[in-house]
Amino acid sequence: MLVLFGVLIIIASVILGFIVLIQNPKGGGLSGTFGGVGNQLMGVKQTTDVLEKGTWIFAAVVGILCVISPAFIPAEGGKQDNDLINNISTSPQQKQAAPANTAPLTPAPATTPAPASTDSN
Repeated sequence: MLVLFGVLIIIASVILGFIVLIQNPKGGGLSGTFGGVGNQLMGVKQTTDVLEKGTWIFAAVVGILCVISPAFIPAEGGKQDNDLINNISTSPQQKQAAPANTAPLTPAPATTPAPASTDSN
């Protein structure tokens, strides 16, 4: 059911975007885009009114679908998700003992004393 709501929201959003892009902010809109064909059929005022009503209708459809769709989310979630969560071990892990040999693998370099200074200040 969630997939259906998702598809409907996407379709309504695409149509809403298309309607908004068709509109001209100065009021010409569809009639100016198609060289007066819209003006001959419906008139400039009716074209603008239809596009404005379509914008409000599809905005309302997207809003309503977004508000209603969470009601169809299953309460338990997916069975696969629960199985994964239930299989996680919650018991404390045992600490590993430190290894018995703690000597460094490479011997430390031999240190030689610095030569004595012969300055007689």
